[in-house]
Amino acid sequence: MIDEDGTMLGVMSVADGVAKAKAKELDLILVSPNAKPPVCKIIEYGQYKYELVRREKSARKGQKSGVVKELKMSPIIGEHDLKVRIRQAEAFLKKGYKIKVNIFFKGRASTHPEVGFALLDRYLQAVAEWGLPEEQARLMGKSIIVILSPGK
Repeated sequence: MIDEDGTMLGVMSVADGVAKAKAKELDLILVSPNAKPPVCKIIEYGQYKYELVRREKSARKGQKSGVVKELKMSPIIGEHDLKVRIRQAEAFLKKGYKIKVNIFFKGRASTHPEVGFALLDRYLQAVAEWGLPEEQARLMGKSIIVILSPGK
């Protein structure tokens, strides 16, 4: 059992713990039920719930795995433009973002998807040290899509 200021009260029965909590007009809360013996704490229940919500919120704040940045390219992209997309991918992956690479075909270019897959292979080799594809690239309609996640 732990007191409201954090001091250890030692091992005691549930009835004794409830009596001590009522004497201080606080609640007896089971903090760690799987421990041997289980750990209880004398605190105000409302304050305990508030602290749990704050901890969860701050843990979610630091996560960036839900954010997906998208980079679009055409299979007839210029060399400089490709290098710009590689630098953008490097910056996003270093920050921890996922990237959705979208190679879109216009007009009759969609009859030659091998050109898009060749461009994608060059691109994936260029960004391989910062990120890896989550799954195999797939052709969906008039575009090739692959999602990269930060690696290493």
